[in-house]
Amino acid sequence: MRALWTLLKVIIGLAIAIPVALLALALAAGLVHTLIALAVIAVELAIVGAIGYGLFRLARTVFAPSRNVPPAPVHELSAATRDPYYEAAMRELDAELGVRPRG
Repeated sequence: MRALWTLLKVIIGLAIAIPVALLALALAAGLVHTLIALAVIAVELAIVGAIGYGLFRLARTVFAPSRNVPPAPVHELSAATRDPYYEAAMRELDAELGVRPRG
């Protein structure tokens, strides 16, 4: 009788465990499938974006006017507009680093 009762408990346990395990397996498979689908969509969007960017660069090269403008001249600041505190800080930093003074 004891073996029969143990066998009945095992059967009841399996009757509960097997459907729960199948449900968990189905949920896990659905989650994995969803993640794979999202990865595929992300790759497709990246490819479409790269093609679109390439077409934009090609169209800009073909249709945009060339940029043959000379660079703007760099004007030195006059002595009146220079910051004396900045100059003093640079002299102090040069002295600490052992660099020659600026000419």
